[in-house]
Amino acid sequence: MSTPDLLYTEAEDDLRAAVRSLLTDHCPPAAVLSRAESGRAYDRALWRALGADMGAAGLLVPDKLGGQGGTAREAAVVLEELGRAVAPVPYLTSAVLAAGALLGCDTGQDAVARLLGALAEGRTVGALAVPLSTAPGAPGAPGAPAATVRADGDGALSGQVSGVAGAAGADVLLVPAAGADGYGLYAVETAETSVSVEPLTSLDLTRPLAAVTLTGAPARRLAGDDRAGAAIGRALLTGAGLLASEQLGVAEWCLTETVRHTKERHQFGRPVGSFQALKHRMATLWLELVQARATARYAADALATDSPDTPVAVAVAQAHCAQVAVHAAEECVQLHGGIGMTWEHPAHLYLKRAKSDEIALGTPGRHRQTLAGLVDLAAPTG
Repeated sequence: MSTPDLLYTEAEDDLRAAVRSLLTDHCPPAAVLSRAESGRAYDRALWRALGADMGAAGLLVPDKLGGQGGTAREAAVVLEELGRAVAPVPYLTSAVLAAGALLGCDTGQDAVARLLGALAEGRTVGALAVPLSTAPGAPGAPGAPAATVRADGDGALSGQVSGVAGAAGADVLLVPAAGADGYGLYAVETAETSVSVEPLTSLDLTRPLAAVTLTGAPARRLAGDDRAGAAIGRALLTGAGLLASEQLGVAEWCLTETVRHTKERHQFGRPVGSFQALKHRMATLWLELVQARATARYAADALATDSPDTPVAVAVAQAHCAQVAVHAAEECVQLHGGIGMTWEHPAHLYLKRAKSDEIALGTPGRHRQTLAGLVDLAAPTG
């Protein structure tokens, strides 16, 4: 078994610099705040620049299928930077979850290859129609969530899925459904009149949720009972592992911004950051962040190398990084004092993203429970 490589390569550092430069120019905090107020699903211009022009949408897709032929390590770098900017783009939902599910299907099938190529080029936005809270290994088909949508004999879908991230603004939905032919994964165009995508009140305004209702919606079957469950399960596992890198990015911004503010804010003739109590709190955050980086990088490397330890790496990363992001965001709000409580300061966006990410793709408690089973550690009783 190879030793995990937790360090960033030169190519990954270059990718980070390019993504950060793009986000600095096109996604400053004021723009994110303004867009959050508008209620729009995502920033289409930013997504075009990131996903299509820069090619980030196809990082996980092999060259022969129209992608960039990258790995989860590169995708993790992108998600770190998107977390630092709480960028309103469908990267996790389209480039990771939707593309990941398609990669688990038969990519020699024309319908799968065409859709995967469109997602990789960034000209089509997809969403996996499962609740964002769905954890890898949820009940249902092996590794996949139970279907709440039914497929009739003609392949038309009917049913509802609530809490779907990325559905608002998506061009195509990948829908798990059950029917006479068993469990399957279907592609549904959102432009169909028999498809309804109703926005829900979401805590995180930069990643809105929606309820998807299908009423006899025409669909293409992409995978049957033999592959659909495993494809969705792998996509959820990849999404959970890479979400840890987004949580790392959120925590990094919160700590950096807090240190900057406490250096500049003065009380009693001294920077407030020089007071011992505050220094201790920020030092604690820094230690948590270092640990979070190690676990997030471990998960990304395990996914990239298809390590047999991948389920363990993902469970460890999510159990730790989710809580670090929330703690960092809470400290950011508190240590900014009164300004941190206002709508005008972006701290609340990071707290909302951190809290939303904490329940996305499985809560920390769920991942700890999974980890206990993976390493044969009995859960506490009584």
